[in-house]
Amino acid sequence: MKTKLSTLVFLGVFLTGTLLSEPVTSQKCNCARGLCCSKYGYCGTDDAHCGRDCRGGPCSLPAPQNNVDVSGIVTQAFFNQIFSGAASNCPGRGFYTREVFLKVIRDYQHFGRSGSVADSKREIAAFFAHVTHETGHLCYIEEINGHSKDYCDKSKTDYPCNPRKSYHGRGPIQLSWNYNYGSAGESLGFDGLNNPDIVATDSIVSFKTALWFWMENAHWDFASGTGFGDTIRAVNKIECDGGNRGAVNSRVRYYTDYCRQFGVATGNNLMC
Repeated sequence: MKTKLSTLVFLGVFLTGTLLSEPVTSQKCNCARGLCCSKYGYCGTDDAHCGRDCRGGPCSLPAPQNNVDVSGIVTQAFFNQIFSGAASNCPGRGFYTREVFLKVIRDYQHFGRSGSVADSKREIAAFFAHVTHETGHLCYIEEINGHSKDYCDKSKTDYPCNPRKSYHGRGPIQLSWNYNYGSAGESLGFDGLNNPDIVATDSIVSFKTALWFWMENAHWDFASGTGFGDTIRAVNKIECDGGNRGAVNSRVRYYTDYCRQFGVATGNNLMC
């Protein structure tokens, strides 16, 4: 990420690890009937296999901890306020909409509903702080000049690159790299390796990839109180530890502002 707002969003997200989330639609474990498949590829029946890391079989995710109405927090006025920082001709206008977001979160019942009401507001603030930074106020659907960059990691042999496709940043939280598109496609039901462009052309799929990433990489730890700084590390760890202080500060500013708007304290550990 770069330090100026107009260019912050275009390096994409360098996601790490195996990225799968709720709801689960695919797996590679081939477990016996009655066994759960963990995200690490093992079969079993205990919480490590059937709990929050479950990726197939009779999963038993913990129930949401409150009944917060996310739509009452993410109002149209809130969306409009984010858009107010972008030009009127931005490609994201009409693509990133509140209606699409609210439709997608129906499949992610834990989002913004863990811990107290204040915790829920902090999570929503954190998610949209990253979205604002990644997309330049919901302006950009794709990473600028992304096609010129090589996002093919050939060591990820489970997700072989299609040489005719580009795996640059796309979506509300800029999805990047072949292995992330492959994993996202497996989880959400699209061909991420051969049709990565769908993340920039189908707004439902686009927002689903953002929520998919968030729930796997940030939600559970943030809900346990790790702090906003850890979500920065999850979204783009290369910014942390002095990698790009300007980008980190930008994300923190958005988070702080949205927490203020929602009437909650930011909590500790803002930096990474």
